[in-house]
Amino acid sequence: SQPIRMSEKKDITDATFCESVEAGHSSHDDQSQIAQKLQISKPSVRMDSQAKYASIARGAGDIYLRLPTSATYQEKIWDHAAGDLIVREAGGQVTDSLGRRLDFSKGRTLAENKGVVAAPQALHARVLEVVKEVLGKKGNL
Repeated sequence: SQPIRMSEKKDITDATFCESVEAGHSSHDDQSQIAQKLQISKPSVRMDSQAKYASIARGAGDIYLRLPTSATYQEKIWDHAAGDLIVREAGGQVTDSLGRRLDFSKGRTLAENKGVVAAPQALHARVLEVVKEVLGKKGNL
């Protein structure tokens, strides 16, 4: 058997987003603006659950964003711990929307983090830059 690996795309315009089916879980509007600014035109792959981490880890998608829909909501650690590990082991990077590693040491929630940005190493910095730009303009950072 072969280990799974993240996509090795260098051209971000060829990337594909994986996003939640439920708009209540992540802001589809913000993600659409981010895709537009990154000039990504491929339709997002929408799926339920945190299988999105596994999908990008094996190269079936490239970018997973979990963008805040509420200023007070805190992500639960059990929804992200395994996915964070899988993506990192596959060669990707996972941070919050401010570029901080997800901190699983603060109890049941990611209290010190805001949102999730998961992408291949080569694309993560650019994705994060645009996430900050879009969310910052809306006052969501």
